[in-house]
Amino acid sequence: MRVPNSTHESSPWRIHDIAPDFIVEDVWDLPVHGDAGQFQLLLDAMTSLDPAHSGSAPTRMLWRLRDGLGRVFGLGRVSEVDRGGPDSGETDSGQTDSGRPEDRSGHLPIPGTAETSLIGRLPEDLRDTAPPKSGSTPFVPLYLTDDEYAAELSNRTVHAVMHLAWVDRGHGSYQGQMTVYVKPRGRFGKGYMAFIKPFRYWVVYPELMRLIERSWATRAHQ
Repeated sequence: MRVPNSTHESSPWRIHDIAPDFIVEDVWDLPVHGDAGQFQLLLDAMTSLDPAHSGSAPTRMLWRLRDGLGRVFGLGRVSEVDRGGPDSGETDSGQTDSGRPEDRSGHLPIPGTAETSLIGRLPEDLRDTAPPKSGSTPFVPLYLTDDEYAAELSNRTVHAVMHLAWVDRGHGSYQGQMTVYVKPRGRFGKGYMAFIKPFRYWVVYPELMRLIERSWATRAHQ
């Protein structure tokens, strides 16, 4: 279900103008099909997922191992995304692996910038469109349209964006698509991403697709 990055990049999604300095890491066609008005059902299905407590035993073990490493070493610790924009203020109280300091609240700047969130990049018509954060997902919502949703995550290794789209397949049929954008934090972040890549492809993503398909089927047939 993984598709070429160009499939996403050639479509006129709003995220292109908001995160042009991010890397498109993965693009996946989701096992989710519906009509034009069912995009919200996809969002509900996604936010209800909890891979650490559901799915296969290897997936649960991998998720909990990641959380354990995060607690011990701060590797995958998810920080609250600071929505203060580029003027949030920085001090020399701490350094990230990319060499940029944390601000006085411990928030991490997006690598290569003084911003701690993409919220300041949103055009006026996308501001205040994000739904409240819900479920167990660590991603913080950025914006929502009729066919597009984006949320961001910040931790010690990467600043990432999860983008969901409702792709028109013609004849009134739509399919969910998920794209992951990343900006690793220096060499350590790049090394960490490379290290976990096989696990994501062999264990996490296959199980995630099964969970999404199951969650979607429950909602779509209610």
